[in-house]
Amino acid sequence: MAENARRTVSLRRVGERRYVATNVRGGELTFGQGDDGDFTPVELLLTAIAGCSAIDIDLITSRRAEPETFEMVTTANKIRDERGNRLEDIEVSIRIRFPDGEGGDAAREVLPDAVKKSHDRLCTVSRTVEIGTPIAMDVD
Repeated sequence: MAENARRTVSLRRVGERRYVATNVRGGELTFGQGDDGDFTPVELLLTAIAGCSAIDIDLITSRRAEPETFEMVTTANKIRDERGNRLEDIEVSIRIRFPDGEGGDAAREVLPDAVKKSHDRLCTVSRTVEIGTPIAMDVD
């Protein structure tokens, strides 16, 4: 395993059911339970799934042409059953338009393969969700 393979995010409570996550580079993201405009943890997961693939797809296609439109929407059904609360039927809808011309044609041609590569191999977030990685919880 490479030295830089470990990822870390810290979280602190900043108010009633409001938190700030901080990454090692100092970036911060406020979230909560959904009583206001802040994202909820579930919405952040859906964002991470789309965002991870967006980066993969963008890196591959934008080498050929800059997109005119680049939108992704992630949806899921939140359920509660004997296995607890969870999401199922997660879907990512991708809407990307490239300009007319040779570059746009080249980007359109590689788009399906870029989506497949992201889903099947590159996107750490969706691969982790699909494979089902165990999570250890430690209390100090």
